[in-house]
Amino acid sequence: MAGRSSRPARLAAAALLAVAVAGSAAAISLSSAPAPSPGRAEKLSTLVLDRDGRLLRPFTAVDGAWRLPAAKDKVDPRFLRFLTTYEDKRFFSHPGVDPLAALRAVGQAALHRGVVSGGSTLTMQVARLLAPDARDRTLARKWREMGAALALERAVGKDGVLDLYLRLAPYGGNLEGVRAASLAYFGKEPGRLSIAEAALLVAIPQAPEARRPDRDVAAAKAARDHVLDRLVAAGALAAAEAAYAREEPVPTGRRAFPNLAAHAAEAAARRVGSGGVARLTLKRDLQRALEDLARERARSLGPGLSVAILVADHRTGAIEASVGSADYFDASRAGSLDQTRAVRSPGSALKPFIYGLAFENGVAAPETLIEDRPARFGAYAPRNFDEGFHGTVSCAQALALSLNIPAVALLEAVGPTRFVARLRGAGAQVSLPGVEAPGLAVALGGLGVRLVDLATLYAGLARGGATTPLADDPAALSDPAAPGRRLMDPIAAAQVSAALLKSPPPQAALGGRIAFKTGTSYGYRDAWAVGFDGEHVVAVWAGRPDGASSAGLVGRDAAAPILFDAFARLGRDVAPAPPPPAGAVTAAADLPAALKRFRPLESASAGSAAEAAPLAVAFPPDGARVEMGAGAELTLKASGGVAPFRWLVDGRPLPPQRRRDATWTVSGPGFARVTVTDGAGATASASVRLD
Repeated sequence: MAGRSSRPARLAAAALLAVAVAGSAAAISLSSAPAPSPGRAEKLSTLVLDRDGRLLRPFTAVDGAWRLPAAKDKVDPRFLRFLTTYEDKRFFSHPGVDPLAALRAVGQAALHRGVVSGGSTLTMQVARLLAPDARDRTLARKWREMGAALALERAVGKDGVLDLYLRLAPYGGNLEGVRAASLAYFGKEPGRLSIAEAALLVAIPQAPEARRPDRDVAAAKAARDHVLDRLVAAGALAAAEAAYAREEPVPTGRRAFPNLAAHAAEAAARRVGSGGVARLTLKRDLQRALEDLARERARSLGPGLSVAILVADHRTGAIEASVGSADYFDASRAGSLDQTRAVRSPGSALKPFIYGLAFENGVAAPETLIEDRPARFGAYAPRNFDEGFHGTVSCAQALALSLNIPAVALLEAVGPTRFVARLRGAGAQVSLPGVEAPGLAVALGGLGVRLVDLATLYAGLARGGATTPLADDPAALSDPAAPGRRLMDPIAAAQVSAALLKSPPPQAALGGRIAFKTGTSYGYRDAWAVGFDGEHVVAVWAGRPDGASSAGLVGRDAAAPILFDAFARLGRDVAPAPPPPAGAVTAAADLPAALKRFRPLESASAGSAAEAAPLAVAFPPDGARVEMGAGAELTLKASGGVAPFRWLVDGRPLPPQRRRDATWTVSGPGFARVTVTDGAGATASASVRLD
């Protein structure tokens, strides 16, 4: 009997030994499995963010999926709690495989001779998402998933597994990951979700195509409510909260992904490449507000018309809003074209820089009297926009009123070629028709310029006469302490800015707060308005993208109101401009006789002027380097020209002199520009370095 009973015992021991050997072999097999390759988890959507890291515009990944990076610290904690409770309640305690769930699955499979319940952990689901297997559900496949899950947790840990799930979980169609799903179904980031929204995002990945709310609202709601029931049963959610969540409607379709700053975002996406992340200097809320403004105003202007707006901090050069068109998706307004980079005729928008060059070189001053009367400049006979004339006005008044005759006369005095060279030297991309040299028509828009170039030039005015490149890429910004490119000297910049503060504001707007200028191109093709305060420069363009004429399209009526509205949407009071530099002439009584009235070139050729040698600065010669300390007196000498002579240093007038020489007290080391004008209105300048 004892012999007979020993046989079953030996069989049981052998069975136990076989199980132990098999279990050991299984453990060795699972523990040696390699971690799955990252695969498409690394093929992410390209993202363009604002300065604070908020999403402006995403782009699909290279395989066409919306697959946005997501991390657990950026997702509503309730969603994570619901997810682990519903999908894998022992997620934080198992090594990637839940032994209890696995035994249950194996037992059911043995009983039913096939896989009944997967027993999959979240880690196993992620392993399956990383390495999709199209074969049927078999124990062999489940075995591979278990090995991959153990290896995955060893490689990335619990947080890494959660991040991968949040990035890869399927939500129907080409939506992958909780962030893409939240944006598509709820129109918001997943950082703050309602209970109903969180439950729906837990439910969909179980059967993403069947439970897509944009295809089957009833199925989506049933799946969401089932999740809510399970959460209540597990003690993860109060019954009253679940009941309230069931009353929340399920979304019935997909929303459009954010598409702010579409043109700037496309350029940024090209810079960073597929799957990259670009952070711009733009402000998302301001960008949205100005896109709404552009859309509203374009519709009120009429069919086919568009609006572009650019806002930059002129102290740093950082672009804070870039609206390239009234509506990116409106083909009737050519919305896909970026009008901030289109070359157009600026009309009168460049006049301030003519006056600045004239003030800097001693040709005129703000209080210099100038004639606004019919005049011919060779074959060129410009007229004012209103076809009228104002007679004798000061240069400051002529600029504020945007009179054409005075601007052309001053441009003739400073020289069109020199004027265009100064604009280009300051960083503006100026386009001239054909290969001809610049003519006097450039004063009234006879060249091409971009909205971003105008903003750059006006930002230079606000910065005291030195420009810095405007950019929406933080890496492209210049050091704010750098001197910048020379546009005009600080005194001339302050004088021009003061004149622009007196520009008549649009109807119902307050004047004297924003220094601005408008422009209207020939044939009513382009309307412009550009202005600045102590912090920002704003540039506005309105017109037809195809360059066609639009009757009545005038800068003061079409663009200036948009400019003032854009300043109002900056979300702060107008910032005051800095005070003018010391030495700036502010009253007519301070002017020397030669600057009290501007004399055009054609009337300055009488008497001895016809026989005089050309005016020049004899000392110091242009480009000279002089060793003189602060307080030392430097003698300035002129040659040629006709008395009386007027000397200026960096735009500051020295005491009137009839002689060819003058004395200047050096203020300290650095660069200085010495200018002399004569009684015939001729001007000569020289730059000198003082050590």
